[in-house]
Amino acid sequence: MTEDPLAKQPPENNNPYGQPQQPPQGPPPGQYGQQPTPYGQPQQGYGQPQQAYGQGGPTGPFFISAMGGEQGPLDINQLAQMAAGGSIKGETMVRTQQNQNWFPAKQVPGLFSQKEWLTTLLLSVLLGGLGVDRFYLGHIGLGIAKLVTLGGCGIWSIIDIVLVAMRKITDSDGRPLA
Repeated sequence: MTEDPLAKQPPENNNPYGQPQQPPQGPPPGQYGQQPTPYGQPQQGYGQPQQAYGQGGPTGPFFISAMGGEQGPLDINQLAQMAAGGSIKGETMVRTQQNQNWFPAKQVPGLFSQKEWLTTLLLSVLLGGLGVDRFYLGHIGLGIAKLVTLGGCGIWSIIDIVLVAMRKITDSDGRPLA
């Protein structure tokens, strides 16, 4: 009688496809049980702010363009104080000492909010009575209060429109709008 070909068991060293089995690999690089981050980027923990794409961030002493000349060198803390005080806007041109190319100040990470001023103004005018502008800025508690009171019967909405138009309102992190 002939042997049944299906009854044969494959050898221990081969898988069903005829290729030798690889020994098990050790834990992935980094800490055990964590997935490696794509493209070699450092992994950020929970609660840490994410940087926007393309904003690795210029560093070093900064120079600002003001009235046809330039002022500087200024460090990041001095720029942040000028932004909070309204001396510079998001459109103010800035350069670093290493790079001679000028770029808008809103591209310096942490200097201005990622929320746009014009978007905030439009939300305040169109949906301010429902608190949508405050929700957009990250002021959740004020947004709920504004929603429940219907914009303080309209008075709070008018005040917020004026504050946004004059650029006197900040996001939830206290940074001026870009």
